[in-house]
Amino acid sequence: MPIVSPSILSADFAQLGAEIASVSSADWIHVDVMDGRFVPNITIGPLVVKAARRVTGLPLDVHLMIVEPDKYVQDFRDAGADWITVHAEASDHLDRSLQLIRSTGAKAGVALNPHTSERELDYVLELCDQVLVMSVNPGFGGQSLIERVFPKIERLRARIDQLGLGTLIQVDGGVKVDNAWRFVDAGAHALVSGSGVFRSDDRVKAIAAIRAAERPAG
Repeated sequence: MPIVSPSILSADFAQLGAEIASVSSADWIHVDVMDGRFVPNITIGPLVVKAARRVTGLPLDVHLMIVEPDKYVQDFRDAGADWITVHAEASDHLDRSLQLIRSTGAKAGVALNPHTSERELDYVLELCDQVLVMSVNPGFGGQSLIERVFPKIERLRARIDQLGLGTLIQVDGGVKVDNAWRFVDAGAHALVSGSGVFRSDDRVKAIAAIRAAERPAG
């Protein structure tokens, strides 16, 4: 069964504590951080992560969609981030960024935009606790998934298995109850879902269905 990580990007920030509590049956909480520079949107910073930390014991999975991420790694770790993921496209010295994250005690991840090849990670994969494959272009929630990511997930999973690594593959973008199985079949270990969970009539049921990742009959 995959790890399910609801993205609070789709939550109601006017009642964030209650929103996080409503998805307590999930495995992780996904936090999208955007700076208006790397992506065309601005979201939250360490203060919101710190607030989230006070209301949940679930691991906080912080996705930094920002330029110069190294400047903020320690701030997010101090705020309570358990996982910190930076973008390959935003880090000039990815090896250094990953070592910095790991030095804080957080788990280190690298995110790949839809156009970025998994081969970009050939020389740092052993430093990655997870690889986040973006199945939409980053910056906004509620987008439709890009079908071309499935072969990328398959190739990445084959490479990780070939090297005998424990690196997790996470997918973010367009994950819904009815397509979760496709990502798992391709080799993903963790699924981020924003609107697929927070816009569901029954969030607990949606999380359970994504975790089950069942292929439709017929």
